[in-house]
Amino acid sequence: MRWAAAGAGGVVLLCWPLLVPPYFVFLTSLIVVNAIVAIGLNLLSGYTNQLSFGHAGFFAVGAYVAAVLTLRAPALPVVATLALAGLATALVGLALGIPCLRLEGLYLAMATLAFGFVVVEAILNLDWLTRGNDGLAVPAARLGPLALGSDAAKYYLVLGVGALMVAAAVNIARTRTGRALLAIRESEIAAQASGVHLAAYKTLAFAVSAFYTGVAGGLFAFVVGFISPDAFDVFLSVDFVAMIIVGGLGSIPGSIVGAAVITLLYDWLAAFQNYRPLLFGLILIGCMLFMPGGIASRMAKWTHQAQ
Repeated sequence: MRWAAAGAGGVVLLCWPLLVPPYFVFLTSLIVVNAIVAIGLNLLSGYTNQLSFGHAGFFAVGAYVAAVLTLRAPALPVVATLALAGLATALVGLALGIPCLRLEGLYLAMATLAFGFVVVEAILNLDWLTRGNDGLAVPAARLGPLALGSDAAKYYLVLGVGALMVAAAVNIARTRTGRALLAIRESEIAAQASGVHLAAYKTLAFAVSAFYTGVAGGLFAFVVGFISPDAFDVFLSVDFVAMIIVGGLGSIPGSIVGAAVITLLYDWLAAFQNYRPLLFGLILIGCMLFMPGGIASRMAKWTHQAQ
């Protein structure tokens, strides 16, 4: 039954651009992009309890690296561009993760929040490269001789990369590394007593999480076609945190569901932008009070009861 449902879902995803108007194709692409960020953030916060409010900064780094590479090296294939954007962001995550090893809880959250502001300021001051407040027009991604300029082409690019990132995350969760990260989440003292090198795995989690977010940032740049610093404000980081809390900490399917819920809410509440922080704050409070394990935990309970 599960395989049949998965197959039907796959067919719908592949045929999606043929079934719905272009705007819904664009919106679905954004959901997949946000899901990649949520998975990366969940590998950090959900698996090692390192709360980050700076992932909008990583997202911006990936977006601008991909945009600049596409402008300066237009012949570079989109796969290489996204890989380089992810690697560059992973290096930034590594540079941030090492000094943050001694920080926990609120102090870590504040440090990552400050990092997000630093990235925006860097974009504004490097206007010879990023065009500052004027923003940067992103050319269409290229795959060999093909220019991926249509919404459908961008959708299939995002869908393909998203599928690879989900598969990689599932494999990470099943490996020794994933088990070590989960052990750190449960108890750092017990994990260290079991031979887990806390500093190494925490730093690795930062780098992997940044890589995921950098790739998603590159995809975002190609999907929207124009990026500017105001697209990567602190509220975007709050949205990412909301995705993993609503979907479920430590759950890859929960990350995808949370990304879909928050992205759709953001779209539906577009007419109430001034009230966005209030509405999302109420959603987070309600989720933590009445559904602390997120949607993934509640769905698992329903599935278990049905059996």
